[in-house]
Amino acid sequence: MKENISSYIGLDIHKDTVAIAVADAGRSAPRFIGTINPAPSELCKTLRRNRCSPERSLLVYEAGPCGYGWVRYLRKQGWSCDVVAPSRITRKPAEKRIKTDRRDALLLARESRAGNLSSIVVPDERDEAIRDLARAREDVSAAHERHLSTIRFEHPAQELAFNEYRLACKEADERLERITAGLREFCQAWRMNPVV
Repeated sequence: MKENISSYIGLDIHKDTVAIAVADAGRSAPRFIGTINPAPSELCKTLRRNRCSPERSLLVYEAGPCGYGWVRYLRKQGWSCDVVAPSRITRKPAEKRIKTDRRDALLLARESRAGNLSSIVVPDERDEAIRDLARAREDVSAAHERHLSTIRFEHPAQELAFNEYRLACKEADERLERITAGLREFCQAWRMNPVV
């Protein structure tokens, strides 16, 4: 337990809702605050109404599809916030079977207070941009071309359709080359370039 932290706040963040629980230092059981709309500014207001201050609180949420916008916003507002790997959270068998937003938020608050969570490295926006570009490159693949080259047709209409598919693959290859060129260019000035 960190000495200056008095509130360990678990957030179960989804596209439509955010469930909030707080485990106060020195208190036996975490308490569920409630579920709010997924607006970071509303979260900050809710926390302050519940006597949580940025200076003495640690917020945690699971890495997932909500991304890193939340952690970046909260940190800019002065809140300490960590993102934790879902695979590293110890769950009891009953917690694995019955998952609810409330239970997940309470679990995160409790485990954070106990010091049982491992936070992940939050990539900066530039790291994420390069990752997105690399993923786009992987999505453009020569697999379609290989597959289409094995198909034979007897009817002219089928041959026309085949040629259109081949053209689509050629255009995808051209996209791949443009994305690859962009990756090469942007990676030159990227801090992670030595390991790329």
